[in-house]
Amino acid sequence: MTKIWNEAGFVTDDPWVIETEDAKAGSNEKAILGLDDFLAKVTEGDETGLGVLINPADDVRRLEGHLDRIALVAVAFPAFNDGRAFSHASLLRSRLTYAGEIRAVGDVLIDQIPLMLRCGIDSFAVSNETALKRLSENRLPGIENHYQPTARPSQDAGSYSWRRRA
Repeated sequence: MTKIWNEAGFVTDDPWVIETEDAKAGSNEKAILGLDDFLAKVTEGDETGLGVLINPADDVRRLEGHLDRIALVAVAFPAFNDGRAFSHASLLRSRLTYAGEIRAVGDVLIDQIPLMLRCGIDSFAVSNETALKRLSENRLPGIENHYQPTARPSQDAGSYSWRRRA
């Protein structure tokens, strides 16, 4: 069972559905389209509030010019060792200045969530039992001191610009 989690806790009535040939969004749901389907839809009309799925091999820069029409970007983690979605999220936040919701979907593990948060990911589609248990207990792993810049502003504003506190 997949549950949606963000830093406020579990979301009970999330309307987003990743559309496939077998699964389509219902009347009370919102569709998350693949990148090519999304780009085809935005060239047809002026609809806003759309969702788009970015797979590891997709070029996230293709969204440039359409970001104001997107309500949610889902970045796919097909396996725990495929980290290209970290780069997608970071590019969306830092270079493309996307301010909307970025959701991690796929193989989301508890150990990666703090790093995903640092890259700018806001919400997580979690199905891993260990991750669900730890999130329900509000137990995130992680290290408090970091030396890399992040998509999130530093809490310690009086420190060196390259040294951050989680």
